[in-house]
Amino acid sequence: MNAEPGRARGDVEARGPRPPGDPRDEDTAGPRAPLRAPAEVPAGRKYAVEEVNRALVAVVGRPRTVLDVGCGIGLNGAAVKRTGARVTGIEIAPASRARAGEALDEVLAADITSDAAVREALGDRRFDLILFADVLEHTADPLAVLCRFLPHLEEDGHVIVSLPNVAAWPVRLGLLAGRFDYAPSGILDDSHLRFFTRASALRLVERAGLEVLRVEQNPMLVRAAKELILSGLGAGDDPTDLARSLPYKAYHALVRPLEDVVASRAPGLLAFQHVIVARKPPRPRRMRLTVGMLTMDEEESVGAMIGEIRKAAPDAEILCVDSSTKDRTPEIAASLGARVLRQVPPRGHGPAMELLMYSAAARSELLIYLDCDFTYPAENIPVLRRLVEEEGADVVNCARTRSRPAAMPVPNYLANRAFAAMAHAMHGIPTSDVHSGMRAYRCSVIRAFDFDGEGDALPIDTLLFPAKCGYRVVEMPIDYNERVGTSKLRKLAGTVWTMIRLLRALPVGDRLGDRYERR
Repeated sequence: MNAEPGRARGDVEARGPRPPGDPRDEDTAGPRAPLRAPAEVPAGRKYAVEEVNRALVAVVGRPRTVLDVGCGIGLNGAAVKRTGARVTGIEIAPASRARAGEALDEVLAADITSDAAVREALGDRRFDLILFADVLEHTADPLAVLCRFLPHLEEDGHVIVSLPNVAAWPVRLGLLAGRFDYAPSGILDDSHLRFFTRASALRLVERAGLEVLRVEQNPMLVRAAKELILSGLGAGDDPTDLARSLPYKAYHALVRPLEDVVASRAPGLLAFQHVIVARKPPRPRRMRLTVGMLTMDEEESVGAMIGEIRKAAPDAEILCVDSSTKDRTPEIAASLGARVLRQVPPRGHGPAMELLMYSAAARSELLIYLDCDFTYPAENIPVLRRLVEEEGADVVNCARTRSRPAAMPVPNYLANRAFAAMAHAMHGIPTSDVHSGMRAYRCSVIRAFDFDGEGDALPIDTLLFPAKCGYRVVEMPIDYNERVGTSKLRKLAGTVWTMIRLLRALPVGDRLGDRYERR
């Protein structure tokens, strides 16, 4: 359990020289460890143990492109790469850079404190996500470093910043005892130039002009016994040895979830690191639009539906995820210019919706989806588009059930209202329709999450997760029309999966999403 997860600076040289007047050269801070690696650490290596920053990796989602600033030996970037992203690292220390080059798509050598060096390294490249995983505290001007990289962030792009928490309880106890002792690693790492509390970390991100969405944390409970644990287990020849050990894996499987719950109750005191998810604030603009449909044996309606979509959004790409086995739905859709992705044999609604959302998010800025049976009027598409493009909504939820539609059977209506009431009670989100088949999504929001489509009722996750994690969700009432064709709804499976997803969403984000707007 190193005190610098994911930072992995690797080389002693990575610390660089101290600036003149560095306060760590003064005696006022009290005695501290000498500026050298501990005796048990092999020469040329700063940290005895290096591990993935789990809170940071958990909130990455599924970005297309990632820039890992100060990537160290590439532990975090390698974990992010497994989401399918292309990961570029920046690292100044040669030995760390060499190891990171084996794990990431590319690693650039650049001094992150230099405007010229960053411009030369990145040119005009832009990324969906930029990571600052325990690097800003090593710089003399963290705000300048953060701002230096923002021109390389895509529109609506995200930034994740991890910073050690100097207000963690062991540090507070040390101060009460008159101690502020530097150490080779941890919150009081002897290469840290700046220190942050939760509040000052948030101010740093906001001063850079970013919109803070959510704050997570790595806990400071078991980690407080780091030295004792390391002395018992040994550091190993490789700094990643401990992270691959059975005790470490057992800790993360059995103990870490409980730590996370406890630390979330008092993060200012119990967090080792604060992990801040922020983004470049959305601006009004015309966006590349995909209109998506899930199709399965829709021969009698697909042609007419595509015609209605073309009237409402002539510039949109139409995407069909098709699981037809009995008719010519995919051939008809393709002949009318739709992009068709086949999912055969059929795997159900959840996997099909997951494929639709991430396929659209890979090449568009805005996704609007609706069913292919005329139950949701395509004439609503311009309204949804305006809410996202001009009014800054991140998700638009089209609610069918503010009152009972004539086209919806009474049992279906009552079940939908009951599910919405449960979502409100459990999560504080005042929705009236958690299963709507027509919504609009800013694609950067889709990429900010790792939605699991296995099973039914995925629309619960794709509504509640953004609503609880700081995004602006607008709910508007719509008409619900008679269906063309037969329903593919699996009522029993849908009910079971609805309950599962409502429960699984409890730890996500914050209760009472204050940016959920009912119109």
